[in-house]
Amino acid sequence: MAVLIVIPARYASTRYPGKPLVTLRGATGEAKSLIRRSWDAACSVKGADRVVVATDDDRIADAAKEFGAEVVMTSTTCANGTERCAETLTQITGDFDIIVNLQGDAPLTPAWFIEDLVQGLRNNPQAQVATPVLRTEGRALNGLLLDRREGRVGGTTAVFGADHNALYFSKEVIPYTGKTYADTDDTPVFHHVGVYAYRPDALKAYPDWDSGPLEHLEGLEQLRFLERGVPMLCVEVAAKGRQFWELNNPEDVPKIEAMLAEMGHA
Repeated sequence: MAVLIVIPARYASTRYPGKPLVTLRGATGEAKSLIRRSWDAACSVKGADRVVVATDDDRIADAAKEFGAEVVMTSTTCANGTERCAETLTQITGDFDIIVNLQGDAPLTPAWFIEDLVQGLRNNPQAQVATPVLRTEGRALNGLLLDRREGRVGGTTAVFGADHNALYFSKEVIPYTGKTYADTDDTPVFHHVGVYAYRPDALKAYPDWDSGPLEHLEGLEQLRFLERGVPMLCVEVAAKGRQFWELNNPEDVPKIEAMLAEMGHA
């Protein structure tokens, strides 16, 4: 089964304009752009047949081409990364059984998250879309709760049923626990990792659907699938000692840089 990884990247982010070109310093002090780190993460995935950056901005395209990325120029009217991935699929040649959307704001995404995600979709023929979820430890959950108390969104959380099909995703921290956890405690809260794997038919259908009220309220593109009754598989992934955080706000830069340094990433 051929696998395409698309990294959708836009310059005009509402919360953080120019985010793909923000530089992050790792353990060696070398500065690499967010889009470069996302590209490196995608290229380390075993079983990926092709990796492309999909953007609507020449600044991002030029930066990506400088480090050797294949770039697909997409429309400025794409409402989100999933629509950008769908448009990319219409512009490139080749038959792909699974298309992975690796959001360009998660440079700490380990390769095995994506590998496990693809395998999960392969193992579940009923699922049309799959996305990884990571059980939070107290340290991560406390960070998410602190962000919400200070009016920021640090990440998205997910709840799912016994069959691991998604029930809901929210920028609020769900489910409510009412408990305080130590940094190393496992918690019942799952952090949604900003990666998706689609079957081609589900991805092609997505741009033709109107966005629903939940998608509008939460600002979460995956809710369009749930509002249309499309099964979305939540694949639980293991951190294996790695820290995970998304770059959503300028305040996340030092947090991610500290994680890169702590994990010894250049």
